[in-house]
Amino acid sequence: MLNRYPYNAGHLLIAPRQHCANIADLESEAAADLMSMLQSCVQAIQSSMHPHAVNIGANLGKDAGAGVPDHLHFHIVPRWHADTNFMTVLSETRVINESLAQTWAIVHEAWENGNRRIEP
Repeated sequence: MLNRYPYNAGHLLIAPRQHCANIADLESEAAADLMSMLQSCVQAIQSSMHPHAVNIGANLGKDAGAGVPDHLHFHIVPRWHADTNFMTVLSETRVINESLAQTWAIVHEAWENGNRRIEP
């Protein structure tokens, strides 16, 4: 799924179907499926958006920053050289260069094409 409040364009969230708050409670099969989905999402982002790097992370618990603390989910955030700016610090505003609909179209096309490289 797309993050409604993305850190960068292309910010995806993935969550297992098994409802749990902690990765340690995830059943082995669900954990393997989650890793496979992480790989597929990273491949789709890399082939469609061509980031220089990718951050992957999970916030386990409210005090770790989890916006949905009762359901485990991972963030996949594409990163580009010098993609940070001072808007967040100065005015609590993020600058995203495309809409969620545009991001969905780009990543979905890569997903549908089997993550084959899509030239920009």
